[in-house]
Parts: sequence; C-alpha cells; structure tokens
Amino acid sequence: MRRTFRGGVHPADHKALSREAKLREFAATGEMVYPLSQHIGKPAKAIVKKNDPVLVGQRIAEADGFVSAHVICSCSGKVKAIEKRRLLSGAMQDCIVVENDGQYTKMEGFGQREDTYGITPAEILDRVADAGIIGLGGAGFPTRVKLAPKDPMGVNYVIANGAECEPYLTCNDQLMRDKAPEIVEGLELMLKLFPRAEAVICIEDNKPEAIAAMREAVRGKQRFRVQPLVAKYPQGGEKSLIKVVAGIDYPASMLPADVGCIVENVGTVYAIQRAVCYREPLYSHVLTLTGEAVKNPGNFIVPDGASFAELVEFAGGLKEGATLKKALAGGPMMGIAMPSLNVPIQKSSNGLTLLTEDPAEAAEAEMTACLHCGRCTTVCPLGLMPQLMADAFAANDYDRFEKKLYGLECMQCGSCTYICPARRPLTQTFKQAKAEILARKRAEAGGKK
Repeated sequence: MRRTFRGGVHPADHKALSREAKLREFAATGEMVYPLSQHIGKPAKAIVKKNDPVLVGQRIAEADGFVSAHVICSCSGKVKAIEKRRLLSGAMQDCIVVENDGQYTKMEGFGQREDTYGITPAEILDRVADAGIIGLGGAGFPTRVKLAPKDPMGVNYVIANGAECEPYLTCNDQLMRDKAPEIVEGLELMLKLFPRAEAVICIEDNKPEAIAAMREAVRGKQRFRVQPLVAKYPQGGEKSLIKVVAGIDYPASMLPADVGCIVENVGTVYAIQRAVCYREPLYSHVLTLTGEAVKNPGNFIVPDGASFAELVEFAGGLKEGATLKKALAGGPMMGIAMPSLNVPIQKSSNGLTLLTEDPAEAAEAEMTACLHCGRCTTVCPLGLMPQLMADAFAANDYDRFEKKLYGLECMQCGSCTYICPARRPLTQTFKQAKAEILARKRAEAGGKK
C-alpha cells in the first residue's frame, strides 16, 4: 500500500494552534453577502429581489447551466440589495445582500431524518443538486456534476480527502473526529452511484485521532478502507491522492473520473449525507481561524455569507500586542492574500490565517538570481521543471511553456517557491503564465466564431 507520492515538501505545520479546538457554531449578526459565483462554472441567477423575506435554507439564486450551483441563504431576514460587492480576491462581483434578523428561522421541509433505504442514484443526484453542494476542498466544482461521470461502472475508487496537508488548517481533522459515522454514511450513498468502487478515506498520519475515529466508523463494512498517508505537502492534492491510491498519473486534459477515481473532500461528503438523509441544503460548513495574530485560534461551523471580520471579532479578535501583517484566505501555501477582512465567507472558504509576519515580503527582500540547484524540480509533485518554466515565461515564450514544458499541468501548490534558496516567486510566475495562455486561447476561440 502506497503512503505518499514523489516530490513534495515538509513545511512547519503550525497545526498545534487549533488542533484540539472543538467545532464551535458561529451565528453571525451582521449583514450577509452571497456572491452569485462561488463555484467553477456559470454564476447562479438571483431569484429574489430587494425587500423579499428570506429564511435559512431558502434558495436565493438558481444554477444557470449544467456546470453551476444554487446559492442558499444561511440566515433569516430580508433582501437588502442585489449589487456588486468586493470579495476576498479583491474583485467586485454580483452578490445578494441580506439584512440578517439574527433569528435564524429555518424553512420547513428539511432537518428531519428520512429513510434512504432503496433510494435510487437519480434521487441521490437530485438531492445533491438541490442542496447547492460544491467541492469544499477549495476548487468549488459543482458536486452534482462530479458525481455523474459518463461511465459510473468505470469508477474504481471513491476517495474521501481527509489529508488536510495545508499548514495551520485543522477543521477537517475535527470534522472527522466529530462526524465520522456521518461521513461514512455519505460515502455509502456515493457508493450507490458507483457499484464497482471501493471507498478509500485518506488521512495524513499526523491526525491519529481522526484515523482512529474513521477506522471505528468503517469497522465491519465492505468496500471501505482507511489509508493513512505520510504527512507531506501537497499530499491532499487531487493528483497526489490518485497517485497514492490508484498508482496513476494523468494529464490536465483528463478528469479523475477518466482514470476511474472520484475525489471529494470529507466536508463535501458530510454535506452529501446531510442533503440526502435530511434534505438539508449547503448553507454552512467548517472553517479554521488561526495564525500567530489570533487571540483564540479555533475551528468553527460558519454560515456562508458572513463577514470574515465578524468571525474574528466573535473569536476574541487579535492577540494583545499583535500586529496583523498578512491575512490569508486558506493557509500559507495555497491561500489567497486578502486586502480586507470585510468580505464574505464563501462555500469553499476553509480557513482564515492571520500572520504577524509576511513571508512573501521577506522572500522578496532576499531574492537573488536562480542558482540552478534543481531543488524545485526535485520537489515538484508532477515532475515538472519549474526553473525552465520560469525562464520561458521571462522570455515570453508561451508556446514553450505550454507545449514543451507542460506548464499548464502545474497545480500551483507552491512547493517550488517554498524550497527555492534564491527565494524566487515561482508559483506566482506560473499563475501569471497560465492566466496569459488561457486568455489568449479564449481570444483565439472568440475570433474563430
């Protein structure tokens, strides 16, 4: 049994800050902001208008295409506006703004346990779609679409991603400790969609309590196994997991289902269980608030649409005497630097890391020319050549970047940047290169119409 993949790095995990913090409910009181685009694919279409009353669990925007997802209200109150608001990336996007009455009155029709014995695959998929579930591991792909590949009989592995390799983050660890039976039931429902598949629950070995909880939950069950993994970054990457579980490498042009695998974050699996067994839509999820600047790091069940700033205040604010130098949506390896905390928590937000030092700023001050040491190539989990990719980008040789060096395969995990002794911003360079190539492809496609 494999326990890891080629390459990767071992950054300090900083998980001790919040590792033992139990899941805590956060009930926001301020206005709630729901972006119409919280997922890969076409933005949802608003189905409410200003001054409409809303309830917890109510659909306020509908999927507007096959690859899209409903937006669900997480509070009760009334619609204040439908307007552009700034999101964590700094971009302005169309959002539904709700004046929160603080009562959290729920819609009727969900929350009661239903008998799912004999439920059909079509019914499972319909309930997942109705719930507005997307991948909660970061990418935000609509789950209904992922669970309906062309050949369900060709799926050999349903992989529950509990690796949580990103430094600082511990919410999935706590979710597995607290909700192991529910996660397993979610996987059982998924196995109904894929009759030949085995469910594999992947967890890094620095989470022994989660491993024990999940092993107890699968005890005596057929088609299940818990697979401990070496704690190494980016162990939780989709391609890394598939390499470990199935021994398969595949290009960016293929989907995991094309190689017989379906990968879902454990939070997504839990949401599937709630949607199918309780008809509960996705309006809240788990999130870690952490970092050296935080007074009380912890793991929270957060309502979608709440403000990050209000969550920080709810948790006790910043540590006395601490100066906040950098805020990251997520962790330090793949997180997004935030210009402000006054932005909404989205479905795929899994962490907020507040730092007293800015590693990127420090690296920029120490950056030198490439040393040609080859360390970036050694740690790349996909076997790419970051040094040559950076050279191609600097020369504006996008054709070489894409077709000779396979730059579009880059998963932007940050391993090369982390290991680089010259402190070069390799990952940021590749993000720019990929964005430029994809923009050119879109322009070419538009010109051919």
